[in-house]
Amino acid sequence: MHWMSRNVLPEEGVELHRLVSELHPICRSITGDGVRESLRQLQREVPLELHEVPTGTRVFDWEVPREWNIRDAFIKDSQGRRVVDFRQSSLHVVSYSVPVHRRMKRTELLPHLHTLPDRPDWIPYRTSYYEETWGFCLTHRQLEAMPDGEYEVCIDSTLAAGHLTYGELTLPGETENEVLISSHCCHPALCNDNLSGMVIGAALARHLSETPRRRYSYRFLWLPGTIGPITWLAQHEDMLPRIRHGLVLTCVGDPGRFTYKRSRRGDAEIDRAVKHVLGGSGHDCEIQDFTPQGYDERQYCSPGINLPVGCFMRTPNGRYPEYHTSADDLTLVTPEALTGTLRQLLRVVAVLEGNHRFLNLNPKGEPQLGRRGLYRLMGGTTGERHEEALLWVLNFSDGTHSLLDIAERSQLRFEVIEHAALALIRSGLLRAIEP
Repeated sequence: MHWMSRNVLPEEGVELHRLVSELHPICRSITGDGVRESLRQLQREVPLELHEVPTGTRVFDWEVPREWNIRDAFIKDSQGRRVVDFRQSSLHVVSYSVPVHRRMKRTELLPHLHTLPDRPDWIPYRTSYYEETWGFCLTHRQLEAMPDGEYEVCIDSTLAAGHLTYGELTLPGETENEVLISSHCCHPALCNDNLSGMVIGAALARHLSETPRRRYSYRFLWLPGTIGPITWLAQHEDMLPRIRHGLVLTCVGDPGRFTYKRSRRGDAEIDRAVKHVLGGSGHDCEIQDFTPQGYDERQYCSPGINLPVGCFMRTPNGRYPEYHTSADDLTLVTPEALTGTLRQLLRVVAVLEGNHRFLNLNPKGEPQLGRRGLYRLMGGTTGERHEEALLWVLNFSDGTHSLLDIAERSQLRFEVIEHAALALIRSGLLRAIEP
């Protein structure tokens, strides 16, 4: 029954940050070649499969949209100089902008320009997925430097029948019961809100693929936000009963405190496991109740689906000033934060994998631990409270309490409780109960 979480070395965070930097320039959206290119780069890390769902496919109350691709975009002044240049930042174009190429006065152009006056050096992130329009995003200083006059405006894009692309990787376990790990892959040039979740998902998949025994099967998804999980859910309703636990990963690369948003159920095992791990991690953390706003957890937790899926973050969306701006860049995401996130997620997985129920085989009175060598086993473990853990496990192993139940009630760390259970199994005092 024992599943040990793997060690995460500091240099792994450096490699994850390098991967973020390689993905950063790619122009992603909810469809298109940028998504494909990003997922193909992740294929160098883990053997995920790309799936294509055709435009027009009905998915619950939605329809897969037309595919959007962009080659170039600019605003040129009267001297032919690019004052706004898509080649400098993919954020410069409102995502899903329809093609345009015309000359227009500054006054006519202004309604199509988006800036952040209170952050004059940052480019905002804007989208127009389901309304046919176009626009540019630029710094407010760029806008202020644009005098009255005529400008050449060009967005060389296409919006045509195509596909929605997503990535998927399944790691089979001893049972068909699954843990779902999901991240969105549709934001251009945003490192924390997008790329951090993508690369941490890949790193977690790699660690689990190298683990010799897995109790659960693991399904990893890299999807465009909202329409991606809706599409996946609509096409896989038959397998949803297998999903026992799930996490949406996002905003996991900044050095802020860990934040977890519970599933709609509120008391699912994944909710309790994350709270237990973060509460005992020594790091500052925040546990939030479920709300129907946020990321793709709101699709997995919609009332007709109601999967036990929470959202694992550091600083949540909208709670850091760089959110949805060009300042969500490579300086906001750090190797140390990425490493720390991966460590906590592996500890959460270790709890899920090790959370069995047991039966005390000598339940009448407290068994004699000394003659079984359990006191000698505890030598040199001051501070780990192993003797206390042995008594807790013996007392509550009545077939109805899991190790997580016992860890929560005793306020001992899960790994201490699990270590005690293993010692009792070896001594013939405990037997696992099959779920």
